[in-house]
Amino acid sequence: MKYLCLVYQEESKVNEIPESEYNEVVNDTIEYREVLKQSGHYIMSSPLQPVESATTLRVRNGILSITDGPFAETREQLGGFYLIEATDLNDAIRVASKMPPARIGSIEVRPLREITERPASSQPVEVVASSCGARLPE
Repeated sequence: MKYLCLVYQEESKVNEIPESEYNEVVNDTIEYREVLKQSGHYIMSSPLQPVESATTLRVRNGILSITDGPFAETREQLGGFYLIEATDLNDAIRVASKMPPARIGSIEVRPLREITERPASSQPVEVVASSCGARLPE
């Protein structure tokens, strides 16, 4: 089963970590990625750009609203992710507990829900956008 391990951290606190300690976490992360590859758990992973680079969008009643930055004001921000293959939740937790970013933040482990087919009642989604409610050409 596939699990998404979301890496959360307080960017302000990460920025205060001494460079040598931060570099140690980065190097350990690269090494652990290789361990995951060797064990067959690894699918992919990546850090994210700082939260200031985020763009949040919402579509309500066919109108697209775009906001710079994250939508939620939280203490911890999403800083990266690992997508892993694990036999069950206990295996996923065991793998995630060894992820070096857990030392400076937290890891949320969530199973993926696979959608294998479209529900019979589903209708195609109309593409609409813009903060003024204009519809985008297809």
